[in-house]
Amino acid sequence: MQVHHNIGQLPLFRNAVITIGTFDGVHMGHRRIITKLKEEAAAINGETVIITFHPHPRKIVAHGAAPVRLINTLAEKQELLESLGIDHLVVVPFTADFSNQSAEDYIQNFLVEKFNPQTIIIGYDHRFGKGRSGNYLLLEEKALVYNYQLKEIPKHVLDEIAISSTKIRESLQEGDISVAEKLLGYPFFFEGKVVHGDKIGRTLGYPTANLQIEDEEKLIPGDGIYAVYVKKEKVKDDISHSQLPTSDFLKGMMSIGFRPTVNGTKRMIEVNIFDFAEDIYDTTIRVYLKKYLRPELKFDSLEALVKQIDLDKIESLKVLQD
Repeated sequence: MQVHHNIGQLPLFRNAVITIGTFDGVHMGHRRIITKLKEEAAAINGETVIITFHPHPRKIVAHGAAPVRLINTLAEKQELLESLGIDHLVVVPFTADFSNQSAEDYIQNFLVEKFNPQTIIIGYDHRFGKGRSGNYLLLEEKALVYNYQLKEIPKHVLDEIAISSTKIRESLQEGDISVAEKLLGYPFFFEGKVVHGDKIGRTLGYPTANLQIEDEEKLIPGDGIYAVYVKKEKVKDDISHSQLPTSDFLKGMMSIGFRPTVNGTKRMIEVNIFDFAEDIYDTTIRVYLKKYLRPELKFDSLEALVKQIDLDKIESLKVLQD
C-alpha cells in the first residue's frame, strides 16, 4: 500500500475507486465498505484509494468539545488498512482553510483535480465544504459534469459502523474485551514506551514495564487488571483476524489505574511479562488485550496484594493458554 501525505504530489491513479472517512478502528463495519471498494476496483482494473484526514476533523472544527479519543493512531490505521490490501491511503492534512472551502471547490479542486475518480463510494449522509453545505445530492449532480460514477453506502451499513464504533469504545472502557474484539475483528492493542517507575513491582516479585503512551489521542481501556499478550517490536503479521500467533508473543498481565494500595496519585499502565528478564527500558512494546480480570482494588497490606497478584497470574495464564 502506498501512503501519501502531500496532496500536492499525488500520482496519477488508474481508474481510481475512492471512499472518504476516518475509518477509526478499521472494524468489521468498515470492512464491508472496503470489500465493496475492492470489488468495484477489480471490476474496472482500477486502484482502491481511501482518503482520510489528520488530525481528526472534530479537533479543528469543534472548538471546546471533549478531547478526541481514537481507537487507532494514524500509524495503526495505516497498518490495518495495508493488511486488507488497499492500494493507496491518502492522509489529508485537515486545517481550518481546508474546512472552509466551498462544497463546489471541494468537489472540483480536491476530489476531481487530485484524484480523477472513476467511482466515488460515499454515504448518503456525507457532508463537506464550508458549513458542511455539500452533500450526496450535490455529488450526484456534479457526477454528470465531471464524469464519475457515484455509489451510495446504504444507511443500515453506516448505522452499523456508528453503533459499532461507539460500542467498541464503551466496551473498552467497561472491560468487555470480548465484545470489542468481536466488533473490531482483531484484538485491541496499543503501544507504549517503557519508562522507569518507582520499582515497587520488583520488590513484590512482579517487576513491571511502566508504559508511557506517546499519542495523547489514543483510547486507553478503563482501569483494572487484564490478561494480555505482549510484543517487543512492531509486528508485520496480518492482524485483520482475531487469532494471534501466540507462539511469537509473550504472555503477561497488565494493571491500569492509580495503585491505591501504595497510595498512588498518578494513573499508570504497568505490564508484568511472564518469564521475562530483559532490559527493555526506552523501547516501545505493543500490548494486545485478551481479557479483563477484575477492577483495581485497595488491599490492607502488600502481602494481601501479592496474594491477589498470584491469583491474577494463574487466571491470566489460563486465559492465554486457552
